[in-house]
This record gives sequence, structure tokens and C-alpha cells, in this order.
Amino acid sequence: MSAEFLAQLESIVGSDGLAGPEAIAERATSYWDPSPMQGRVLVRPRSTAEVSAILVLCHAAGQPVVIQGGLTGPVEGAVGTPSDVLVSLERMTAIESVDPTDGVAVVQAGAVLQNVQDALAAEGFLFPLDLGARGSCTIGGTVATNAGGINVLRYGMMRHLVLGLEAVMADGTVVSSMQQMLKNNAGYDLKQLFIGSEGTLGIVTRVAVRLFPIPRSRQTVMAAADSFDAVIGFLDRLKKGLAGTLSAYEVMWNNYYAGVTGPDGHRAPLDRGHAFYIIAEAEGANPGADEVRFESQLADALDAGVIVDAVVPKSDTEREALWAVREGFEAVLPGYIYDVSLPIRNMTRYVDRLNAMLDADWPGAIAYVFGHIADGNLHIFTAPHDGGMYRERSDAIVYGCLEGLEGSVSAEHGIGIEKKEWLHATKSPAELAVMRSLKTTLDPRNILNPGKILS
Repeated sequence: MSAEFLAQLESIVGSDGLAGPEAIAERATSYWDPSPMQGRVLVRPRSTAEVSAILVLCHAAGQPVVIQGGLTGPVEGAVGTPSDVLVSLERMTAIESVDPTDGVAVVQAGAVLQNVQDALAAEGFLFPLDLGARGSCTIGGTVATNAGGINVLRYGMMRHLVLGLEAVMADGTVVSSMQQMLKNNAGYDLKQLFIGSEGTLGIVTRVAVRLFPIPRSRQTVMAAADSFDAVIGFLDRLKKGLAGTLSAYEVMWNNYYAGVTGPDGHRAPLDRGHAFYIIAEAEGANPGADEVRFESQLADALDAGVIVDAVVPKSDTEREALWAVREGFEAVLPGYIYDVSLPIRNMTRYVDRLNAMLDADWPGAIAYVFGHIADGNLHIFTAPHDGGMYRERSDAIVYGCLEGLEGSVSAEHGIGIEKKEWLHATKSPAELAVMRSLKTTLDPRNILNPGKILS
């Protein structure tokens, strides 16, 4: 990368829009990887036009570009090399408009999710995408990875919340597909090319997202169950009995719950001896009636023995303490992190198979299992995390156990570098061929996030 090239970049974004290798090394690679960030130069554009100019320059030079959001992803999807141009949209954070009639907001891709949630809440709207990294992840990053989180059961993945977007192609072409209608069936839905593509097909710069009314009531419970059949039974009761208002259903296996509520963890809201722990949450429009209906469902489930214990928070502080047990998992780290999905009916077979194979093949190994469950998503930490020496063995067991169970190696974290050698376990040869064809067509010089997703 020549001095002339760097000068051209500076002419696009200004001297305050560039940072060199020393400043790059001070940036955290991600929550999951504390090693120093690598890159030749970090470029921080302020507009779609500047992103376009950067890519025109890089495309002409065949210069690899790595796009970075909040750096919260665990699959090395935003990792650079010493020769890469890193592009961060951290100066593109505006909420450009809010349409209260159609329930749409136009947001720049560098905006942090929690900031967007809070700003829209102040205007009376709910943006329902929510995940533990809400205070760091960006809107563009959640689009690029098709993020999920805790409310997928009711509101869907990020893919279901995007009405339109603007993206810059590898050669600098701006594709503005910023339509804001819920119904738009005019030809190919181009925005879907970029959602979940992890920055390999284009750089998302602006997004039109769906908004919802802020719920007027919210009911939460942490419950204990002694079998997975009971976990499924409780889910079925709540889905039917709450008439579509169930928004979250999180489940923790015993070893995860016991691990995060141990001496160095959270206070245990319920006795630590049960097989499963559930956090369920419903949101509605009639506080009085919603609370009565929710408590009636809990009482019926307790009477029927579907759940064996429960605690209902009486304040926001108590609710946050319950959610902290699910989201604050530091006490069971370090570990290798996994994010898989499969039909609920196959989850018990999968976890039993996983534990059996770990026990037979990896001395002292343990799998901490938890997840969103109702949307088919399991999160897994395997330990011990011993300097990486067991990583390949752990991968082979966790992903190999999905065989024959109709599962996916990635539910919501993407593929990045870490999972690309296992993509064949989820995608057929024909699907992989189409993916490679898209990459070659849209990025013929392979400059956008090279080496990610596809080998």
C-alpha cells in the first residue's frame, strides 16, 4: 500500500478519518478475541458517497477491504490482516427519519443498537431486535450477520425487520433499495443479497427498519422444569394461552444455570437442583388483563406439574436480575462458543449425543447448553478452553452431532472464518456453488472481506 494510495484515502475522509496500525492494535478484536486488531489503515467515512469513493479506489487497486461494525461477533468475521484496509462506519450513526404512520425509521449503519432502541422508544416506538451485545453492536453489523436475539419468536430475525437498505458494491456502485413498504413484490428482492452476507457482497450504509408500538404491559417469569418434555409442554401452553403475546422463551440446562450462579456468579433465583430453567416473557396492550392471563397460565402449569417452581419479578430491577443469569455467562468462561440450530423435537437427542461424545473423546470435557429454544437456537460453550489445543476436536464433536438431525452449524452468529470449513455440513454442493457464483459476480476481484464464509 503506497503513500500515494494512503493520500488518496485521506483526500476522501480527511486526516481525522484515518488511523494507522498502532491505533488499530488498540481496538478490541471482539468480545471473544482479546488479541490485537490488525490492519494497514482504518478508514472512517461519514457518508455513503465516501464509502463509494473508498471502494472505487480499492477496487481499482485490488486492495482487500474488511468492514467492521461493533466487533461483537464470535466467528472472526471482521478480522483483518496487516495489509487490509479496515472500514468502520462509526461516524455514520444518525437516525435520519421516523415515519409514525407507516412505522418505519431510516438509520445509518454505524448506529449502535441500544442507542437506536432508546431513541425510538423516546418517540413511542419499539425496535424489537434485542441481544446481549446491544450496547456495542451496530445496525449495519446486525444486518450483515442477520442477527437474531431474544425476540425472534415474536418479531423474527433482522431479515424480517428490514424493509429496505442501501449498500455499496465492491466497485463503488451504490445500490439504493430503500423502499419502505411492507409489501413490495417488484422483481428480485435485492436487499436480501446483503442481509446475512457478512460484508462479502457489499457494505450496508443505510437501513429502513420496521417499528412497532411500545407494549403497555410486560410479564416475566423464571421457571424450573424437570424434563425437556416439560420445557416443550410449557412453551406450548404459553404460545396458545397467551394468544400470540409471548415474545421470549429462553432455556438453560442445569450445568449452565449452576455454573453462572456459583460462588463467582449471579445469585440463584431458584434452587440449583432442577434439570432446566426457563425465562419466558410476554408483552401486551392491556396491563390488568395481561397480568391475570399470564398468572393463570403459570398457576395451571404449576398445578399440572409442567413446571415445578417459578419466580415472578415485581420490579424492573428484579427482572434485570433474572435476565442477567441468562446473559451474564462470564462465570463459565473461557470456553469454545457455538451457535447451532435444529428442530425442537431433535434437541434432546442432540444434547445427549453431544454429552456422550464429549465424555468418550475428551477427558474432563463439559458442554454448557442454553439458548432461545423456541426459535430452534442452542448456544453451547465447551470446556476446558486449553490454549486452543482442543478446538478442532470440539468443533468436530459439536458440529458432527448435528448429522441426521436437520440442523445448522450457525443459527445467528454467521460463518466468518471459524465456521467456513463446516459450511458443507449445512449447505448442499449446489447451494455452495450458487453462493460462489454470487460472490464471483458481485465481487470479481475478491476484495470484500476475503476469506470469510467461503473457502
